[in-house]
Amino acid sequence: MKLRILFLAFLSTLTLRAEVRPPNVIVILCDDLGYADIGCFGAKGYATPNLDLMAAEGRRFTNFHVSSAVCSASRSALLTGCYHSRVGIHGALPPHSKTGLNPSETTIAEMLKARGYATGMAGKWHLGDRADWMPMRQGFDEYLGLPYSNDMWPRHPEVRQDGYPPLAMYEGEKVIIPSMTHADQSQLTTRYTERAVAFIEQHKEQPFFFYLAHNMPHVPLHVSDKFAGKTTRGLFGDVIEEIDWSVGQVLDALKRNGLDENTLVVFTSDNGPWLSYGDHAGSAEPLREGKGTSWEGGTRVPCILRWPGKIPAGSVCQEAAMTIDLLPTIAAITGAKLPEVKLDGQNIWPDIAGDATPHAPRSYWIYYAQNELQAVMRGNLKLVLAHTYRTLGDTPKATGGVPAKYHANKVEKPELYDLASDLSEAKDLADSKPELLAELLQSAEQARTELGDSLTQRKGSANREPGR
Repeated sequence: MKLRILFLAFLSTLTLRAEVRPPNVIVILCDDLGYADIGCFGAKGYATPNLDLMAAEGRRFTNFHVSSAVCSASRSALLTGCYHSRVGIHGALPPHSKTGLNPSETTIAEMLKARGYATGMAGKWHLGDRADWMPMRQGFDEYLGLPYSNDMWPRHPEVRQDGYPPLAMYEGEKVIIPSMTHADQSQLTTRYTERAVAFIEQHKEQPFFFYLAHNMPHVPLHVSDKFAGKTTRGLFGDVIEEIDWSVGQVLDALKRNGLDENTLVVFTSDNGPWLSYGDHAGSAEPLREGKGTSWEGGTRVPCILRWPGKIPAGSVCQEAAMTIDLLPTIAAITGAKLPEVKLDGQNIWPDIAGDATPHAPRSYWIYYAQNELQAVMRGNLKLVLAHTYRTLGDTPKATGGVPAKYHANKVEKPELYDLASDLSEAKDLADSKPELLAELLQSAEQARTELGDSLTQRKGSANREPGR
């Protein structure tokens, strides 16, 4: 498979010389950034002028979701265009995980590499830390970053009983910092940004894909000296302002190199805020709950897309979409060949480009934990299935980076919500809308048939194996 991709990449490079250059693509992914954590989505206490400008020059998606409200599962879905359950990635993979993203899966990077693109990544990977599961074996020409979350290190205040190994930074497949310190972490956003800008400069003469996957604002929060103490929101606000600076640096590099009008930039998050960290966490208001749940606060994330001349400036899309839609959409705008496997995402370019042609609302399945089907969406309708979830309830807000304790709560029977009028999921319509409830329950049954559901002890017929 990998040799075939390299051969196709060589052929595509020859072809690209004789045709119009396809667009560059940059995906900027934050970690644990909540729905209301940037200015144009309602943030207070700090400023995000670059992201606000990006929205003014592009299109905000206000009903944009992740496949699952946790790191590894979410990232596998974004990069493959498939539900994480289909590709066998669940939860947040630990150091030395026995599973990872199967090299037989095709990532956005591999798809575009076969089209003749230069591909690069800086930031958090978190799809398995064995060499054959890491970015350089998954379609990226270069990589700088951490193999998993920045809290999986010995200095974390909530370290596991068995401890974590030293947290290493990689350059390609070589360890360049064997054991990250607080000083090293404070430079993460800056280092990743500098790598993104250098990549743009280096590859401005050919089409490129860059994946900028910030570790922030995942705890433990770290910020460089140039942003420390700048906001009234404390360390969290400082971290967000540095991320906003990062976005500005990337956009400036595109303009400076004459690439602005031939580059799609996507900004989003891997899941909602980790609410138990209190003042070190963001906000999903007015959504219910946050990271680690299938309520809207866990799966609905901010999303901005910008491509001057192609995406209507200052516009908003309220149609439902998900990170799994990025791969097929990128394939459509670049002319790349789709992977020859079952995909779950759809080409949403018409919605991105502002096409007002009516279409049927898209449906999505939301899994969490070890393959638990917890919710089904169809447009603005959402079915929440019986399951146990974590919540803080009335627990006092945590301060200083040490989290409050969650407790368990239960959804006892299927609940139905109309998110168009009830964004906070407060009014269950299951009893008053039995026909709609039945329709979404049918979709849930389809999900169980295809991908299984550990809550109902069902095995799926179309799951694929992770790397083992």
